[in-house]
Amino acid sequence: MSLTLDRLVVAGAHRSSGKTTLAIALAAAFTGAGVAVQPYKKGPDFIDPMWLTLAAGRPCHTLDFFFHGNDAILPAFAAPAAGAALALIEGNIGLHDGVDVEGSDTTAALACRLAAPVLLVVNCQGMTRGIAPLLLGLRDFPPRPTLGGVVLNQVGSARHQAKLIAAIDRYVGLPILGALPHLADGEVRQRHLGITPVAEASQCQAVVARLGAAARDDLDLDRIREIAATAPDLDLQPAAPIPPIPAPRVLLGVAQDGAFTFYYPENLAALRQAGAELVFFSPLTDDHLPDVDGLYLGGGFPEFHAARLAANVALRGEIERRGRDGMAIYAECGGLMYLSRALTWHGKRHPMVGLLPCAVEMTDRPQAGGYCRLTPTALHPWGGGVEVRAHEFHHSRVVGYEGGGDLAFRVERGHGLDGSGDGIVVGHTVANYAHLHTGATPDWAARFVDFVAATRRAA
Repeated sequence: MSLTLDRLVVAGAHRSSGKTTLAIALAAAFTGAGVAVQPYKKGPDFIDPMWLTLAAGRPCHTLDFFFHGNDAILPAFAAPAAGAALALIEGNIGLHDGVDVEGSDTTAALACRLAAPVLLVVNCQGMTRGIAPLLLGLRDFPPRPTLGGVVLNQVGSARHQAKLIAAIDRYVGLPILGALPHLADGEVRQRHLGITPVAEASQCQAVVARLGAAARDDLDLDRIREIAATAPDLDLQPAAPIPPIPAPRVLLGVAQDGAFTFYYPENLAALRQAGAELVFFSPLTDDHLPDVDGLYLGGGFPEFHAARLAANVALRGEIERRGRDGMAIYAECGGLMYLSRALTWHGKRHPMVGLLPCAVEMTDRPQAGGYCRLTPTALHPWGGGVEVRAHEFHHSRVVGYEGGGDLAFRVERGHGLDGSGDGIVVGHTVANYAHLHTGATPDWAARFVDFVAATRRAA
């Protein structure tokens, strides 16, 4: 079978080139023009996908070689594309940056795997003629993705722009599809984990609208769409039909508000497919838990809301009681922080749920970041024993841990809690720094839902 879909990879020459801003601008502009845009993000990320989801009006999905492997990239790309007319894939880091020295995990490799042309954005601050050798190297370096054109970002003046265009025309010959002198006005404020989450950005709809307007004013959208249309049909292996979502057998509470925003849509879909009805609630504003059989507490930025989380004494107490009574709870990163005894930031200590035998303190520097490999231990209530591929990035550390040496995971690569283990276990609760993705661990959702059902019946 084959997939016919216009598609384009948005990549930067290096980190902080403006690729996220450009991807949001394109998604907003094309969606505003009536084009059904399906957004994707390469690599583990929560924040960029939230902005792309907002701009496109469709959930942004993850494409990652570490999670999916080379063979599963195409099915992961095709699955959410139904009904879309244009796929926009935002790369990560620089076009040729990655872990593997051979480049098998780069944005360039993904563009080649998807047979998608690349729209390259270059931050041109302090650059004139030097843009030419930069573009030549990016174009000709293996695996030599198809560069469809270039967008010039952070152009200082008309004179600056003219010098850049002259150098590209003289030495490179790539189409110049726009120059953006004022995208800084629409950039989303940076935070210690990257771009500010949608759920916390003031007037985020206005930001997206402003970026869409910049794309309409400063980019050749018609030509960009023509370049996306040059992508050939993709040959796909026939996929097994996706079974209908079954009748729910458990009610799973999912924390979702300004403090807890980090959820992959693939994970939520996997939980529903496993038989969970998701019931969303807010630890910031809800006094009590909804009627649920288990809890899923994702990541986010609880430190920015620590005072409000601490002030919700009734909900904190109820979650602690339910956890000690045997409710199944799974927490990642920010969820771990919330379940701890207290969260300290800028010298101020805020009481949290108190279910875990530890406290958490924020740090100025990242404590861990990147991919990780974990092996469930015998202590993991629903672990399964198979190696788990995940990722982590946190500016906090556990302090005063009193739970002994046994944890739910043995860290094979990464940091976790202490460099050797991750996943604090209290009764039927598991709380780890690692973020799972169903593309890397396809059965985690079914195992967790099975465990929720079993513990609910036993309670």
